[in-house]
Amino acid sequence: MPAVTQIAVPSSARELTALSRVDYEDAFTVPVDHTGSRTAEDWMREVLEGSPRSVRRSLRSGWLSLGLKLGSAGASERVLGWEVRQSEPGLVRLGLDSRVGMPAELLLALREDSLLFCTFIRHGNPILRVVWAASIARPHQEVVARLLGHAAHRGSGSPTRYSNGRVLA
Repeated sequence: MPAVTQIAVPSSARELTALSRVDYEDAFTVPVDHTGSRTAEDWMREVLEGSPRSVRRSLRSGWLSLGLKLGSAGASERVLGWEVRQSEPGLVRLGLDSRVGMPAELLLALREDSLLFCTFIRHGNPILRVVWAASIARPHQEVVARLLGHAAHRGSGSPTRYSNGRVLA
């Protein structure tokens, strides 16, 4: 399985968030043999929708428990319930509003031989910041690293059928 590395968030990635303020951010890279004809959105779908059904259910359950306003997992304009806010061949940015004042964005950018995945979160109050730092940030980072590693590994294999019925060749 490809090695996933946590890195400092590149300023070029930070500039792409539409959040009014960023209170939490992280970034990971994972090598891929080649990105081929896959767009950044295709890779984001591989990361989130290409995982086993039980993992997808667990992700959605966790996001809902954090107060994120998920949409339909099968909608073509969403990726596992996340709204596609920007999609270009080399970059995709997903976002969700929050019932508890903690909107979030996920960004995936294609690099020559790797994927860059970033998370950006705005905490609406100091309690959310403390809870995130104390009990959520570390498990979040572990899940992201695992999802990226598996997606990079699967990305070199056979086509994946996503929850919205789309097949990535």
